[in-house]
Amino acid sequence: MISALAADDAASGARAFGVFDQVAKTFPAAARGAEPVVALESVSYELKQGELVSLLGPSGCGKTTLLRIAAGLTRASSGHVVIRGREVQGPQEDFGFVFQSPNLLPWRTVLNNVLFPMEIAGRNDERARARAMELLDLVGLGGFAKSRPHQLSGGMKQRVALCRALVPGPSLLLMDEPFGALDELTRMEMQDLLLHIRRVSGTTVVFVTHSIAEAVYLADEVLVFSRRPGRVIDRIRTDLAYPRKPELRYTAAFTELERRAGAGLGVVHAG
Repeated sequence: MISALAADDAASGARAFGVFDQVAKTFPAAARGAEPVVALESVSYELKQGELVSLLGPSGCGKTTLLRIAAGLTRASSGHVVIRGREVQGPQEDFGFVFQSPNLLPWRTVLNNVLFPMEIAGRNDERARARAMELLDLVGLGGFAKSRPHQLSGGMKQRVALCRALVPGPSLLLMDEPFGALDELTRMEMQDLLLHIRRVSGTTVVFVTHSIAEAVYLADEVLVFSRRPGRVIDRIRTDLAYPRKPELRYTAAFTELERRAGAGLGVVHAG
């Protein structure tokens, strides 16, 4: 049953793209005599269509758990997630998911890795191949369509993984620290690439990160999580203009947003 918050939202004239309503998750005890693990505690949030929201917090605070609940890969212990007016109760065909590891199939070419979800959906036709090539061109890998994953750098592999998530044309893109294993320069390049793709596609994005700078640079809004059990302790509207350029990172406005986020995480003093 859809919750009262979601029902009220659906009845209004301006329905949110997504509603997280009192979402909580408790995992069973790992061993006899141990306590259950409360990962998330009463997370509520309204997600606007076309926005990029960063989930920022320390390790183990439930960010990835919330992302997996939104994807339909994990069931909440209580509460509801409603996307485009429908409660998420399992994996969704029109959601894309990008993990920290690219998880490419080593025996397949770059193009065939991108097309893998279209094969699963029974939609691997000429239109799908054209869409895959368009995406590879967009991320600068059009010339690597016939290459194998072992021939690519880490950043190139993550670009392929991003194309694979985007090829079905998802309404919602969920990203779990996708740039965390990359070197700093490549990471910054991937951030700019994501912003470009998001602008071109209009896809709504939820992005998990441990990096304060990354969260602020990418997001329209940053949700700052407490330590476990995870709660949203601050919501920061960045109000940074697009297009965003690397020089933005060195402005007073950006530094102030970093300071506020860091204060929420307890890594800088609030005063």
